[in-house]
Amino acid sequence: MLIDSHVNLHAPQFDPDRDEVIARARAAGVALMLTICDRLSRFEAVHEIAERHADIWASVGVHPHEARDYADLEARRLEAFAASPRVVGIGETGLDFHYDLSPREDQTRVFRVHIAAARRLGLPLIVHSREADREMAEILEEEHARGPFKILMHCYTSGAELARRAAALGAWFSVSGIASFKTALDVRSVIADMPPDRILLETDCPYLAPVPMRGRRNEPAFLPHVRSTLARIRGWSEAETEERTAEAFFTLFDKVARP
Repeated sequence: MLIDSHVNLHAPQFDPDRDEVIARARAAGVALMLTICDRLSRFEAVHEIAERHADIWASVGVHPHEARDYADLEARRLEAFAASPRVVGIGETGLDFHYDLSPREDQTRVFRVHIAAARRLGLPLIVHSREADREMAEILEEEHARGPFKILMHCYTSGAELARRAAALGAWFSVSGIASFKTALDVRSVIADMPPDRILLETDCPYLAPVPMRGRRNEPAFLPHVRSTLARIRGWSEAETEERTAEAFFTLFDKVARP
């Protein structure tokens, strides 16, 4: 079973043909998708997609780029959105010190609010981390010591040390089309050492189309290329890769009913 653990189906890039994109994903063998919320003002659009399609689930959260507009966010607000049976994760949230589109103090505060909500609800925390390895590891370890919560390091392209420290907290990791890029040698090296029972697949569409689709708008229908890349990196068969990543998804997102 192919599962795309991170799609952005509400994105405007899909406005002309969203239903066709979903149909192509199903035709390509993608059995389930998790569509991601990046700011609360867009939650209704994200949730509506999940409400309309039994094979699509949703998250609720604020991307670090958007944290500047949610500096006063409280966990109870996230928890209210997450009361929907279609919401199965908290995020995408985290730290992005590459673009710094929000002040770092706002990113950090909003991230900790998401952690509190994920801990209380028992839902996976969907983590974005870019050029913030030390700070991310320290926050995750500090917060985990206060009480455990489930962690998904989404689209993992950070360093081996953060991967090691996150794995020690029981984190899962998702692999995207970046792993197929010619220059992504370090990314593939880290993927080769990830816990084999805690790896998921994702496209992060409409971004990061895998080789040989690179340069095009990404779609969940391109997920088989990510699967093939992961299979090569880990030395698994295609069937084993599907089985392992699907099992990891259902173990992490245990609110999702298995088909």
